Amino acid sequence: MTSTLPRRTYLYFTAQSINLTTAVMSVTMAAVVGSALAPAARLSTVPYGFQFLFLMLATYPASRLMSRIGRKKAFMLGNLPLVISGLSGFWAVEHGHFSMLVVSHAALGVYIAFANFNRFAATDNLDRTLKPKAISRVVAGGVIAAVVGPALTELLRDVGGYALFSLCYASFIGLAALSLLIAVCLPDDLVLSTAHGEREASAQGHQPSMTSSIMIAMSVAALGYGVMNLLMIQASMHMKHMHEDFSDIRLAIQWHVIAMFAPSFFTGAIIQKLGIKTTICAGLIMLIGCAATNMEANSHAVMTFSLVVLGLGWNLTYVGGGALLAQAMQNTPGAIRMQGKNDLAIAVFATLGAFTPSLLLGTLGWAGTNAICMTLCIILLAATAGLLKRV
Repeated sequence: MTSTLPRRTYLYFTAQSINLTTAVMSVTMAAVVGSALAPAARLSTVPYGFQFLFLMLATYPASRLMSRIGRKKAFMLGNLPLVISGLSGFWAVEHGHFSMLVVSHAALGVYIAFANFNRFAATDNLDRTLKPKAISRVVAGGVIAAVVGPALTELLRDVGGYALFSLCYASFIGLAALSLLIAVCLPDDLVLSTAHGEREASAQGHQPSMTSSIMIAMSVAALGYGVMNLLMIQASMHMKHMHEDFSDIRLAIQWHVIAMFAPSFFTGAIIQKLGIKTTICAGLIMLIGCAATNMEANSHAVMTFSLVVLGLGWNLTYVGGGALLAQAMQNTPGAIRMQGKNDLAIAVFATLGAFTPSLLLGTLGWAGTNAICMTLCIILLAATAGLLKRV
């Protein structure tokens, strides 16, 4: 059995880079454009909220569609919402139409729901020893996005003759064209064989059982994503309360994003060396360490360090959880639908992590929020250590 990843892995890597580029651009633009177009200040983050909402709503239907028509056709169709997002976003900004901006971000959420399956698609029909490496390599596309996203936003933000940020939204159309070209280049046989097995299993009534390994895989990835989103957003708010300069806050978040994705070039090798269980436990320990550090954080340097640890912990739990799920399913019929349930769980926790920072900061405070996150991670760490076999 070869130890080299197939060429299609790098197609998925490129597709994921485009996916995360749109996500990074939306984070950069959403609040600024939303505040400019919203009829009231309290509505300025509604477009970004709808992006998460539609990401959550579209995730499982996207997996069902893949199980029926195959990965390739589903990825090709999944680019249509990105085109809609680009067109409606450009029109919204040019004409100052807030409702159309909400439509743009909702459509973007649907596109991201499809594109997030790139990491699982890269594992189709691979040997089990290569699955962690494939997922890790695809997630590493975030490093490209961390550079291209802000650069593209800055380049197109203010172009003479166009409203601020309108061309940034229009660029989604070009990114959709590139993503479509990549999908066209995907091989038919690999994805269609998986989809055929899915249809047969569905017709015969066979569905994969929810084993302890699958439960832990889903719980680790979902909780890790939720904790990361919650603490990342609340950390920026906490630093504002510490009277840190905006440029310093942005720098801390940038280091956090780099820590999230850069390790993906090596996470696959780490899993092969240490095993999935050890990697997941290490990620949970990092999340616990981040929360513990935050409770005593009173300087920019400590906050930056904590955010870096948070990013590393997210990477190990996200990639580790995905690798565990991929190995547990082993290309079995029903795998795509289980991947859909997994990403739905992630989307739910990510949405909670995005919507609750202000509420928790106002009620429980910074220390209280971190105490809850730490407790949840400790419980999951104990369950992982006790229930998961060494893999």
